[in-house]
Amino acid sequence: MVSSEKQQKRGIYLLPNLFTTAGLFAGFYAIVAAIRGDFESAAIAVFVAMIMDGLDGRIARMTNTQSAFGAEYDSLSDMVAFGLAPALVVFLWALLGLGKFGWMIAFIYAACGALRLARFNTQIGTADKRYFQGLPSPAAAGTIAGWVWLGTSRGWDPAILINIAVPLTFFCAILMVSSMRYYSFKDLDLKSRVPFVKMLALVLIFALIANDPPLMLFLIFVTYAISGPVFTLFKLRQHRSERAHTK
Repeated sequence: MVSSEKQQKRGIYLLPNLFTTAGLFAGFYAIVAAIRGDFESAAIAVFVAMIMDGLDGRIARMTNTQSAFGAEYDSLSDMVAFGLAPALVVFLWALLGLGKFGWMIAFIYAACGALRLARFNTQIGTADKRYFQGLPSPAAAGTIAGWVWLGTSRGWDPAILINIAVPLTFFCAILMVSSMRYYSFKDLDLKSRVPFVKMLALVLIFALIANDPPLMLFLIFVTYAISGPVFTLFKLRQHRSERAHTK
């Protein structure tokens, strides 16, 4: 009886880790697709990894199957799907012709992704759950993958793609390790009632995304990436205004 209980404790929860594995597979497939030159599939695979990453944690909480193993496994999966995969995809797509400068930019992104995940893991339980410190790695990956998908689907001039891919990759990397705050959406209660107008707005958003997924997803993630600096500047101006009034 005791041995069976110990064996059960040594095991891992299957359901949430299946979704984590699916996210890891999607990130790995994005790398493989980029090596084959199928950049549209590579970008889509990154977004699939984001969906899997969002589901594994929620399913673990809903089924009460959280574990230290699951948290560590999820972090390693995120490093592949949102650190290495976007860096390699954008490098092979637009930065390869830049030589050492191109792979340096890609490496900076991958390194900042690792640093972002490490910092996030050390702040669990102490940070304000309403906000993320720095741009979340899935959002940074969505911005990069969105640009790759948009450029691939439009067939734009490679010079334009490179001129935007370089600063976009670099600034996403810096935003990940910055101290800027981003709204986490974790305080949203999905079980509560909402006004009809909000439901209608969600329907319109889904319709717009379905009409042009590359463009809309890129705009959504770019807007979210910019929201951190905008929020920080707003708070700085608010603090300066409060200090001016107290003098």
